[in-house]
Amino acid sequence: MKAVILAAGYGTRLQRDVIADSSGKFAHLVGVAKPLLPVGRCPLISHWVHALTAYGSVDGVYVVTNTLYHAAFEEWAAHFTNVRVLSDQTTSNDERLGAVACLQLAVKHFKIDDHVLVIGGDTLFKEDFSLSKVKERFSEVQAKCEDSCLVLSYQCKDEETQKYGILEVDDDLRVLCMKEKPLPSETKSRRACPCFYVFSKKSLPLVDTFLEEKKDTPIEEKDAPGNFVSWLIPRKPVYIHEISGRFDVGNLPSYIECDLYFREKLQDVKSYMV
Repeated sequence: MKAVILAAGYGTRLQRDVIADSSGKFAHLVGVAKPLLPVGRCPLISHWVHALTAYGSVDGVYVVTNTLYHAAFEEWAAHFTNVRVLSDQTTSNDERLGAVACLQLAVKHFKIDDHVLVIGGDTLFKEDFSLSKVKERFSEVQAKCEDSCLVLSYQCKDEETQKYGILEVDDDLRVLCMKEKPLPSETKSRRACPCFYVFSKKSLPLVDTFLEEKKDTPIEEKDAPGNFVSWLIPRKPVYIHEISGRFDVGNLPSYIECDLYFREKLQDVKSYMV
């Protein structure tokens, strides 16, 4: 199994907040890519690499970033033997390729022909999340059908449905559809879907099909990886693995909350996410 960490975003909201903050406490975060933000004792993305390495079933970690942050990611990656960094060659948010195109870039560049964990570089999970449990669940759904893919799901509040992709599932926890940012009245489900997916080896060629179909559409339709998941659901079996929640570092308040948790509340650093 391989892991692709999507880290080509420009973190425009967070950088706006950091620059506007008058306290001066966060001046050291100006110009830092979100995955490289210090969270607890290490950069956010390092929590993933430590967990993926300790987990042992992933034999390659590929990080896709952009030209602006490429040098910083290469410097960070020098501390790990199993991480390789690729730039999408863009220099601004307006030029961005979008997350699905970044996944395609990694698959082609690193010649990936394997199951792939796709991880949002600005996302961390609560302590019940475990890569070992994800693998167990993925093996279960693969036993039903080798085309099967896996996504995560956690319960969100009524007022949060408009922020996320919301999954509707059947009794076997197979996904029937994903509604993008629906009103609470538009779905009975409160299953939010974070950016962490296990795409089966057999589903990977469909990334090309999706992008070919969407080649003339606006960037918004191929940027969020959830758009690909929505498109995939009627074409391949997609199942859920339930977790309790996540940290999503989108703005300064959410970053402060995440950093504080990892400094003061994280119970077991070594086994986190393993």
